Parts: sequence; structure tokens; C-alpha cells
Amino acid sequence: MRLYIPSEDKDLIVRYRQGDELALKELIRRHKSKIFTTIYLIVRNRQEAEDLFQDTFIKAIHVIRAGKYREEGKFLPWICRIAYHLSIDVIRTKKNNPCLTADSSDYASSKLCAKEENKEEQLIQDEKEKLIHELMNTLPAEQKEIILLRHFSDMTFREIAALKKISINTALGRMRYALLNLKKLIKTNNYAHELYY
Repeated sequence: MRLYIPSEDKDLIVRYRQGDELALKELIRRHKSKIFTTIYLIVRNRQEAEDLFQDTFIKAIHVIRAGKYREEGKFLPWICRIAYHLSIDVIRTKKNNPCLTADSSDYASSKLCAKEENKEEQLIQDEKEKLIHELMNTLPAEQKEIILLRHFSDMTFREIAALKKISINTALGRMRYALLNLKKLIKTNNYAHELYY
């Protein structure tokens, strides 16, 4: 088995096009965490996120094999854009068919099943996360997306700008307004005590 010296994504793509399956495995390994997190934070369902993760790479593989992949930016923003659009399509489908929507307490209840040492602490943390997601859901879509991509998917503003096809200043501006709006919501609804203590 050949071992890889760390190389750039574009080199791995070239190797994969030449038939090197290990190059694809390295691409998946390298970016799995960010891509999966991006998907999961949109759909908030582990099984759906796993399915969408596979769909994302299947779609990427078809594009690469067909020779349609263009190295305009980096691989990660490109594949995150695929993951993002597939995830949004699932959400739109759920909105059009409400019976497909998961129970809003799924996230907290799935955490309860975990065998944690301190379940009470975990419950409090889950409630905080649930409250933050509820507050984020009241933000305009473009502001919510910026927070998800920046803080939960750990993307840089440059990567976000490439993904959303906006300028870096626009991405920074949306983040600023999103944080200001979240602060207002926390203050208006007296959530400061629940979130910070």
C-alpha cells in the first residue's frame, strides 16, 4: 500500500482521475469532519446527514470523473457548496411535506441516550444548544448560514465568500449583523441567564 506525503487537494484529484483510489480516500478523510458538520447543522438528523454526506461525494465523484471539475478555488469550498445545496433541498422537501419533519426534541433526546457521566450537565448543555438553534432560526437565512458556516463548520471568511459567491466584506457584514441580532434577541427575551450560567 502506498502512503501519501501530504499534498494539495488538486494533486489528489489528479491522482484520482488517473485511477488512484487512495487519493479519493485521502480527500474524504481530510474533509469529512467539516463537510459532515456542515450537513448535520442544516438537517439536524444524523442518519440524513450520513446519507447526504455520501450523496455529496457521489456527486463530486461524477463531476471529477466526467472531467468537469475546475480548480477555480479550493476543493473544500466547492464540495461544501454541493453539500450545502443538497442539504437545503432536503429541508425544502420537508417544508413542502410537513409529515417528513423530525420532532424538534430529537436532538435533545438523542443526547440523553448517550451514556455520559453527568447527564444533568449534558441536559443543560443540550437545552442551551436547542435555545441557540431556535434563536438562530429567527435570523434572516443569509445571516443564519454565515453563523453555521463560520462557527459550526469552522470555515474561514474567505472560504465562506467562495462558497456563497459573495465578497469577503459581505460575509463579514452578514456575520456582524447576525451577531448583533442574536444579542438583541437574547436581551429582548431575557435569555442571558439561561445561556451564560
